Amino acid sequence: MQTTYATGTNSHPYFIAIADLNNDGQLDIAVVNSGTDNLAILLGYGNGSFALPVVYSTGPNSNPVFIAIADFDNDHKLDIVVANNGTNSVGVFFGNVDGTFEHQIICSTGPQSSPRSIGVADFNNDNKLDIAIADKQNNHVMIFNGFSNVTFASQITYSSGTDYYPVGILLYPTGDDSHSYSIAVGDFNNDSRLDIAVTNSGTNNIGVLLGYSNGTFTSSMTYSTGIDSNPVAIALGDFNNDNQLDIAVANHGTENVAILIGYGNGSFSSPVTCSTGIDSGPKAIAIGDFNNDGRLDIVVANPGWHNVGAFLGYGNGTFEDQITYST
Repeated sequence: MQTTYATGTNSHPYFIAIADLNNDGQLDIAVVNSGTDNLAILLGYGNGSFALPVVYSTGPNSNPVFIAIADFDNDHKLDIVVANNGTNSVGVFFGNVDGTFEHQIICSTGPQSSPRSIGVADFNNDNKLDIAIADKQNNHVMIFNGFSNVTFASQITYSSGTDYYPVGILLYPTGDDSHSYSIAVGDFNNDSRLDIAVTNSGTNNIGVLLGYSNGTFTSSMTYSTGIDSNPVAIALGDFNNDNQLDIAVANHGTENVAILIGYGNGSFSSPVTCSTGIDSGPKAIAIGDFNNDGRLDIVVANPGWHNVGAFLGYGNGTFEDQITYST
């Protein structure tokens, strides 16, 4: 049975992340509310229930749409970074040991960038976490390298055509009108260097950027997800048990999940799709072994049907038909 927790009137909770934020051994919830421009923290009691939310402002008209949790300042306390789609920025909230957070530190992502999602990793092997951002409006993947003073980029700007971006940001084009949307990070070619996959909702493909050890990346290689597919969410896993990372994508436009099997050399197969149903409009995707059979399964959020859909995996890269659960 579903138990609900209010996030506030007109809050429109948009994205959620789970972690132990107050070091009590219990999982807590962090959620960004795009309607009320804030971050809400619900501390867990360990019995499946949660405290009332404590909210932190992300700024007027910020419209936060994504959240990631990591220790950015190496103090052994979890911090939070949010994508502020409305104010063209990412906001970092540094955590305290008791599950409270400092006021937001804002890092600009450039004019009209409309950041949609964030990947967190140490891309340049300096033992400081960096962030990769899907710059939807300007068709880039942006890399903010982490600095020792726990900031990500200075506020000095440089020109890229007619636009201006903070110094310290690396830009990787994803293609004209690509509208990069969702990011995932993994080692796709087994060279012990982290790579990036991004869904390009405007051009109906996935872009793969292979990483070098210095934190830079190759140009994007693209893999079609189908005509009018509008891919909006991505997740990684080894779906066929060959020890290589594969890609799963939620295609909002064609109402399916696309599976691209990885070859281990940075390239991927053509997609095989699993239907989520007419008018389902899948918008989010996650991976896990939900039936404890040692095989990865897939779950998607279907806002058109007001349900979640589960695809149980066979362990060979194929999946059973969707089982749905009403929300």
